[in-house]
Amino acid sequence: MRIAFAADDANETTAAVVAALAGHEVITPPGSPGWPDLGRFVGEAVAGGRADFGVVMCWTGTGTAIAANKVPGVRAALAWEPWIARGARLWNDANVLAMSLKRLAPDVAVEVLQAFLEVPGPDPDEAENIAAL
Repeated sequence: MRIAFAADDANETTAAVVAALAGHEVITPPGSPGWPDLGRFVGEAVAGGRADFGVVMCWTGTGTAIAANKVPGVRAALAWEPWIARGARLWNDANVLAMSLKRLAPDVAVEVLQAFLEVPGPDPDEAENIAAL
């Protein structure tokens, strides 16, 4: 699986997420742009087909999610618990996961990431709702 990943800071939580992405092809932005550019980079990688999914992280996760969502075709969801990440994939066909690098403990961030990536696809019963997004 190809995952576009960007975070505007590094700490134990981002390190745990990066470690959990081992085994995937991870695409990261060049240099160290600000969080709006990071969200846009990940969004464009996903919408452009260079990545299957994206993961963005900033202080709250909100700014990078907003930036990613400005890219047509991106459905970024901010999640802080595994059930929210799973629901975002199932019911909203989210293709970018946004997380807080400040408020999530490393083990919880990994659980959220795994829940997001483990969903095989959106719930077919939600196809009409997803198409309306």
